Amino acid sequence: MASSPSSLVFKVHRHEPELIKPAKPTPHEFKLLSDIDDQESLRFHIPLVLFYRHNPSMQGKDPVKVIREAIAKTLVFYYPFAGRLREGHNRKLMVECTGEGILFIEAEADVTLEQFSDPLQPPFPCLEELLFDIPGSSEVLNCPLLLIQQ
Repeated sequence: MASSPSSLVFKVHRHEPELIKPAKPTPHEFKLLSDIDDQESLRFHIPLVLFYRHNPSMQGKDPVKVIREAIAKTLVFYYPFAGRLREGHNRKLMVECTGEGILFIEAEADVTLEQFSDPLQPPFPCLEELLFDIPGSSEVLNCPLLLIQQ
């Protein structure tokens, strides 16, 4: 039975943030952002929450390990995401493909998806309790381009 989001009380335990780097070496290069992506009004992060229901085929597997390995393998092909946003001449944004990696946080909450309202739709209740803002990671320049919390 779903609870009212305002009455739902739960705790979240977060592990230390870590960087996940591409599984193989990637090119070091600069990629200019398009003029659309380079707009001053778009220089912010967008929080996104995705929920996945239990999958019986994952029985006995550590989802955190599976996700870490999948991210590392994926970053080989999408290596600009493992880089850092830099500002060039006339404040033009570019991605420096450094291979430094993305931020990853392992977390557990003592709440189930079924305890939230049904159907679960934006705006998501308890977003602030679930998502973690790593100090310094909310900057756009010189920070990881992605932060994934699992």
